[in-house]
Amino acid sequence: MKKVVITGADGFVGSALTRELTDHGIEVIALDLEGHRQNIPDSGLVHFYPFSLDKAAELGGRLKECGCDTFFHFAWAGSAGAARADTALQLKNAQWTVDCLRLAKTLGCSRFVNAGSIMEIETMRAVFSGGNRPGPGYIYGSGKLAAHTMCKSVAAEIGIDLVWAMITNAYGVGERSPRMVNTTIQKCIRGEAPQFTAGTQNYDFVYIDDVARAFRLIGEKGKPFHEYLIGSGNAKPLKEFLLEMKAAIAPELDFIFGDIPFTGVNQPLADFDCSITEKDTGFKAEISFGEGCKRTRDWWCAIGDSCEKQA
Repeated sequence: MKKVVITGADGFVGSALTRELTDHGIEVIALDLEGHRQNIPDSGLVHFYPFSLDKAAELGGRLKECGCDTFFHFAWAGSAGAARADTALQLKNAQWTVDCLRLAKTLGCSRFVNAGSIMEIETMRAVFSGGNRPGPGYIYGSGKLAAHTMCKSVAAEIGIDLVWAMITNAYGVGERSPRMVNTTIQKCIRGEAPQFTAGTQNYDFVYIDDVARAFRLIGEKGKPFHEYLIGSGNAKPLKEFLLEMKAAIAPELDFIFGDIPFTGVNQPLADFDCSITEKDTGFKAEISFGEGCKRTRDWWCAIGDSCEKQA
């Protein structure tokens, strides 16, 4: 890779990949909403263009001669919170992903790397398990799954290499969404005892720096029309991860398990297997969950009004 396009370049994963690529001397066309560039690194290798998912095709003329070889797509409306259950929005996201795939072809890119989710696999299990009643969160997973299937057919039709990377659960410095790692760390900072399900369901987390490196390696070495899981390579029951967090940042607090009902499906550990990713790209996660939680805790302390950092 020499020059790439990144949609959602100001977002959590997009900005991390932008830093990763520029650190390796790769030029980046950074696309995000007008005025959304506070997280994009200040580098002569980065060129920012305002971008809206619903008007992706309009960018083709402006960037026609950009000379990019790879297109990374991260922009996705409603990836957290109540919008994950918005059926109309998630269906639009699937179409917008196809639109970006076609834009990549127009720009002369030879490959399109998309940020998928392990929720695609979980959604299949939840929806096609007889008698199961999937929760609204699976609407987001359905949008990702629809985008995946449509992009594979369209990519084959228009002649562009599609590489689909599925993230387990990215976390770390720079993410502000109210997802479990963040909300738990914030409770620990406040000295509150966090409550969870029994935590017996299998899970995985991968720190943002590892995620960014994985996307670079997948962009460079991933095989066309293949799927690559980005995870720690050490999936286990959720309770074990949370106890690792407790030991790292809040050993004095009680972590309470079992008070919240679990309504999802328990994926087998095989669903979290990252061996193909390692075999084809050389990626292997380096940052432990405990270390990642420390870094994230310290970041929240640094941007907060006050926080006494723990050892």
